[in-house]
Amino acid sequence: MDTHDLLEFLLTRRSVPVRLHADPPPDDATLRRLLTAAARVPDHGKLVPFRFEVLRCAASDRLATVTREVGTAQGRDPDKLVKQSAAFEDARLTVAVVFSPRTDSAIPLIEQEQTAALACLSLVNAAQAAGFAGHWLTGWMARDPAFLRAGLGIEPPEVVAGFVHLGTPTAAPAARPRPDLDAITRWVET
Repeated sequence: MDTHDLLEFLLTRRSVPVRLHADPPPDDATLRRLLTAAARVPDHGKLVPFRFEVLRCAASDRLATVTREVGTAQGRDPDKLVKQSAAFEDARLTVAVVFSPRTDSAIPLIEQEQTAALACLSLVNAAQAAGFAGHWLTGWMARDPAFLRAGLGIEPPEVVAGFVHLGTPTAAPAARPRPDLDAITRWVET
């Protein structure tokens, strides 16, 4: 891909909703390559404050069940729980990007969390550049201690920066409005 093609990809990229994912997901060799690309993000202090949990279909199905169980126990909206659990049920492959803050470092936690978020975006972009569908989701499950403990065995201070769902696209996602560049940009000369 030349630099013009890369810029065009970035200018036109669009996340593919999980409901538009089909088999096959990336195979293990391809996924290792995508994860390698995702790990090449800006990282102040070279702390690597994230890790990847690769969740195959059975694990994603289990997270759908945990979403419904924990969400119901907490009194969350049943209609929203159906949609939130469906993302896990529909997923062909999910990578939970776990934010693992280094509390022993002078690097601010916000910068560490930004690094983990960049790993999510890089994984989506790498997957789509390789011809796969990618969708980065969070929701209450990404930070809820009861869900994280039951679903992934994660304890504070770790949380999930993103659940990145991967598969093969069945259709192009609908276009959506993008920000008005002039409304969000200020040019400062002095």
